[in-house]
Amino acid sequence: MTNHKPKNVLGSDLQPCCFDPLTGYYRDGYCRTGPSDFGVHVVCAEMTDEFLAFTKSRGNDLSTPQPEYDFPGLVAGDRWCLCAQRWQEAYEAGLAPPVLLQSTHISAIEFVALAALKEHAIDDGEDDEEAAP
Repeated sequence: MTNHKPKNVLGSDLQPCCFDPLTGYYRDGYCRTGPSDFGVHVVCAEMTDEFLAFTKSRGNDLSTPQPEYDFPGLVAGDRWCLCAQRWQEAYEAGLAPPVLLQSTHISAIEFVALAALKEHAIDDGEDDEEAAP
């Protein structure tokens, strides 16, 4: 049996999005999805104040802590696995937060154009290793 690793929108192995706060539908740091993830939490995004206000205005408050769900509340700069359709909605409103392509699951392109994701990318799809001097 082979070890099937999820792919990102660039076609390579999916990289972690964030471990602090611990994100992902499965709360494992990865923007993976499955049959029970009706929100399709696959876009790894870096929160901005503008996006947090936007999503709150749409009924999804990501900034208020909810201890009963072990949710710390997000602030600008936090990375989080967003619902693909919410990211698309924010994109259409001109408020899409930056994304990490390496950490965004391939299924995101079922809802969002790859060109739109690339337009907001904060990584270039290359490894994060620093170049040698």
